[in-house]
Amino acid sequence: MQLSRVVMATRTFSGIQPTGALHLGNYLGAVKRWVDQVGEQKEVVRDRNMFCVVDQHAITLPQDPSVLRDNIRTMTASLLACGLDPGQCVLFQQSTVPAHSELCWVLATLCSVPRLGQLTQYKEKAARLKEIPLGLFIYPVLQAADILLYRATSVPVGEDNLQNLQIAQYLAHKFNSTFCPPTTLLFPRPEAILPDDTTARLRSLRSPEHKMSKSDPDPLSCIFLSDTPDQLARKVKSSVTDTTKELYYDPVTRPGVSNLITIHSQMTGQSPHQVSQYLQENSVNKVQFKAMVTDSLVTRLTPIREEMDRLLADQQYMDSVLDEGRDMARGLAGETLGKVRELIGWR
Repeated sequence: MQLSRVVMATRTFSGIQPTGALHLGNYLGAVKRWVDQVGEQKEVVRDRNMFCVVDQHAITLPQDPSVLRDNIRTMTASLLACGLDPGQCVLFQQSTVPAHSELCWVLATLCSVPRLGQLTQYKEKAARLKEIPLGLFIYPVLQAADILLYRATSVPVGEDNLQNLQIAQYLAHKFNSTFCPPTTLLFPRPEAILPDDTTARLRSLRSPEHKMSKSDPDPLSCIFLSDTPDQLARKVKSSVTDTTKELYYDPVTRPGVSNLITIHSQMTGQSPHQVSQYLQENSVNKVQFKAMVTDSLVTRLTPIREEMDRLLADQQYMDSVLDEGRDMARGLAGETLGKVRELIGWR
């Protein structure tokens, strides 16, 4: 099949590391976008929506094998519980498709050490380590292989991952210009799909100057989709705001209050402006508002948590979803890798 410069079938690819249960920022900034994107398609073609639990990326830094094994299943259950329909997409585990590693090696021969060494994410992570694993250094090349293996045209990413996507764009161009005839390019240019500004910047409940993160040492700082109603209430109640009595949305000067307004707006479908207007018109105080935020979180997240628990108890179904996704992904990956092998002279 020849691929022209302009007319190529669209395909979305995105991956998520198996770090256990999703936190609210992951859900709003990534997974909910995947679910909404698939749901908005007038005609769903399953293999045009590729979503991957990237367990190869997870071992870039040391992992406890038993914990990683459980986290892969928990992440898969989380994605399904959030509404990702395996009948409308391909959901699979990265390491079960060996072509990811093979294409990574091919692309690594086209990428230079200085190009990878200047990436911000690499420099920040490497600065905290006494010894730098090679996997951390070539992480963006494997990420490029993930994307290009399925000839993806759209990649939902956060702003902190844009540099890595640029590596994928560079390697797609480099491979095409090195090995392909000008009229039959193999790889399309993958383009970023960025999240909404507010969901991309969900803040820590305890330190709102920082992003919400599951690595935060304060257990009250991060909301997980697996949290019970009591846990949600405790976390929201202890969230840091400020000394100003009136409640309104201003993420620059009032990050704590604005973070709660963002969370409530996302849980209820209102805009931050609408939430602010309601709070001011009804003279809602902080105690009352925190109760409102808690109620909206419990209403939205309880069905997800209950579905996660049900899925984790159904091992046979979970295995069937990942096995079917693996088989579909291997078929698509095999087509691409066959063309790569022929173009570079391996056959």
